[in-house]
Amino acid sequence: MAYVISDACISCGACEPVCPVSAISEGETQYVIDPELCIDCGSCVDTCPQEAISEA
Repeated sequence: MAYVISDACISCGACEPVCPVSAISEGETQYVIDPELCIDCGSCVDTCPQEAISEA
């Protein structure tokens, strides 16, 4: 089950560099996680200052 980024995302970009498979990218209004690339490692969850990332 991939992780998702909620509307609480403020587009700070803290999560993008910690993703080991580059599954996180900047979307139109917030960052998004590609569920096809996400390996469910959870690295992004601890990095997000807004607690906007959770399991899908």
